[in-house]
Amino acid sequence: MGKPEKDLLYLYNIGKYYNAYDIFGAHAGTERGKNGFRFTVWAPGVESVTVIGEYNDWRIDDGVTLREEGTTGIWSGFVAGAWEGMYYKYLLRTKTGKLIYKADPFAFMAELRPGTASRTHTLSYQWKDARWMERRGRTNHFEQPKNIYEVHAGSWRRHESDDAGAPGNEEGGGAYYTYRELADELIPYVKEMGYTHIELMPVMEHPYDGSWGYQITGYYAVTSRFGEPEGLMYLIDKAHRSGIGVILDWVPGHFCRDAHGLGMFTGEKLYEKFDHAQWGTYTFDYSRGEVRSFLLSNSVFWLEKFHADGLRVDGVTSMLYLNFGVDDPAAKIYNERGTEENLDASDFLREFTTMVGTDYPGVMTIAEESTAWPMVTKPPADGGLGFHYKWDMGWMNDTLRYFSTDFPFRPGCHNLLTFSMMYTFSENFILALSHDEVVHGKASLIGKMPGDYWRQFAGLRLLALYQMTHPGAKHSFMGGEIAQFIEWRYYEPLEWFLLRYDSHAKHRNYIKALNNFYLSEKTLWSCDHDWKGFEWIDADNNSQCILSFARYSASHRSADVVVLNCDVQTFHDYRIGVPKPGVYREIFNSDAVEFGGSGQINGAAIQAEPVPWHGRPWSIRVTVPPVGGAVFKRATK
Repeated sequence: MGKPEKDLLYLYNIGKYYNAYDIFGAHAGTERGKNGFRFTVWAPGVESVTVIGEYNDWRIDDGVTLREEGTTGIWSGFVAGAWEGMYYKYLLRTKTGKLIYKADPFAFMAELRPGTASRTHTLSYQWKDARWMERRGRTNHFEQPKNIYEVHAGSWRRHESDDAGAPGNEEGGGAYYTYRELADELIPYVKEMGYTHIELMPVMEHPYDGSWGYQITGYYAVTSRFGEPEGLMYLIDKAHRSGIGVILDWVPGHFCRDAHGLGMFTGEKLYEKFDHAQWGTYTFDYSRGEVRSFLLSNSVFWLEKFHADGLRVDGVTSMLYLNFGVDDPAAKIYNERGTEENLDASDFLREFTTMVGTDYPGVMTIAEESTAWPMVTKPPADGGLGFHYKWDMGWMNDTLRYFSTDFPFRPGCHNLLTFSMMYTFSENFILALSHDEVVHGKASLIGKMPGDYWRQFAGLRLLALYQMTHPGAKHSFMGGEIAQFIEWRYYEPLEWFLLRYDSHAKHRNYIKALNNFYLSEKTLWSCDHDWKGFEWIDADNNSQCILSFARYSASHRSADVVVLNCDVQTFHDYRIGVPKPGVYREIFNSDAVEFGGSGQINGAAIQAEPVPWHGRPWSIRVTVPPVGGAVFKRATK
């Protein structure tokens, strides 16, 4: 690779170069008959930029000094003799003579922490997922089931001792699985369990394990904790060949202050604009063309080089509001309109979603946005942000608050379960029960459930059934499927030993059965974002803590009748209005004995009677299980 072309540098400067990783960073090549690597970095306003590293024993006085390309602030140069896997950094000398040591913002590989150097690396992998990629491009994901399993790569599983396999965590807990080891166990597990997608918490290089990957120093470098970049490619490739999509968490909202990272890159603010008031980090300066090129190219990098099927954008709310986390009125700032919206950030997000939507059909963009910002999932042409999906944080908060309420007090909280339908179809929502809900003293999901041991498990089964039958895509964090009692701990593996105990083993079997039931029932996902797919039967039975509703396919030819009982009492001969006459059969019941329930099921066929109920001319009488739910379908023959 030779000297960067001027037109590409111009596009980078104005924010329109979406493949900047092709020239920035370190790239192997041959120049003047010598093998080595060409290094290119953006560092405006400095006196010089020198590459130091293993090739010159890290000496500051005889490294290769890069040359600035005109007045672009972009420096480039060739280091003859540099080799694959070589450790290096940039040494920036400011005009005042200060020396600054920085990792390469575009490096494809980084030194294992606590080391902070970059490594030269040429990405090389033979993909075998052509069939998946071709099918993805012509598939409307809105009309497909989406049941996402969120994974933290460092704590799903671990080796039993720190000296086995991969490096261990700084706080112990066993050695990490490599990406390849993780792939060989995680992908078959996810497939067997009936999930459709894996969402990986950030796998970009980060210095501190306890940030879970959300405070990044290497946006283009797969974290070396779990092996080489090709290992992650192998994981995604294997997922695709197993029919599983892979979503990556992406963090364009802020970055950490570590000295070797992007912060104060040239001795003053460059990539950043503000100090993040809540997280102790820096926010990106979306008004700078070079920063937009850096971030937009980064999103393309994960889609192009790693075949990601979706990007879930973390902390969108913190990007959209200038005063996110600012409590002091005197410290607040406003845009030129006199309001608190970060107009540069919203413009950046629209450019990102438009680019992905245009150039990568079938790829999903997902916003973690927790406010009432309008039209997050509407087209930019209509004033929206253009995301495909938005996490439903309101549903999550209300639902967990209700399920945490002890049974005698639930009648007074009934609206927490029904309120979501006031806004469910205003956006394309994902019902997320994420890692954030099982840390920092919030308790695990089963730990939130009131009552004795049996009722806790019954409540957790009911929560999962409610999520699976409520409109919207599904998302759950690892460990919930085995009913882990302790909160998630990033520094140790999930408590898989719990599966030796009957209640936990039955619960995992329940989640497996529920997931596969969801996949088989098109009524639960083919019309997820439109009122055509949902109809209340009875939303107002707060005295008995019962909800009933119907889910429809897009054609309305098929319907599932769902009854959910949040009380400890069993209701026999409970009458429900149904959409049509005929014979109904129970097709799922969370209280089945094989799931750990009490066995209050409806085994026989149920003939609809011409008894008006719930505003319908036909009704059925059923048994409604305690702290449980059942789903009924009208027989077509």
